Amino acid sequence: MSAPMSDLDASAIGTRIPAHTAQVERGRLRSFAAATGQTDPTYTDLDAARRAGHRDLPVPPTFLFCLDLERPTPSTLYADLGIDPRTILHGEQEFTYHATAYAGDTLAFCSEVTDVYAKKGGALRFLVRTTEVTRDGEPVARLRATVVVRDPRH
Repeated sequence: MSAPMSDLDASAIGTRIPAHTAQVERGRLRSFAAATGQTDPTYTDLDAARRAGHRDLPVPPTFLFCLDLERPTPSTLYADLGIDPRTILHGEQEFTYHATAYAGDTLAFCSEVTDVYAKKGGALRFLVRTTEVTRDGEPVARLRATVVVRDPRH
């Protein structure tokens, strides 16, 4: 049973999700490019990527979000905070890039809750999760995801 929504408050800020790593694979990059309608051969053809100055296929802009969801237990955060997954709606995502990631890279993902706030008299709560993505300890990107949690009592 979920904890009452009134329990989702600023005390959740700082909650960490267990870190994980993900290997970037060429085949997955090609599939993602096709699924998202990417027509630039830089994302699907190794020779085209190298002609464009890349060492391998570059990671398309939003693909890091997919890798972040590959945590061994992606919904652990919500369960730990007592949030019923049926009340969650994707709100927004934001990416800040520091370096290009490529096929063959192993990326590390470290996430924590960085904000919690309410609107509509508490009927809607917003949980902001920030993820630092690194390669060999060097920053690659910062991902920011906001989920909207509906309080079913309203």
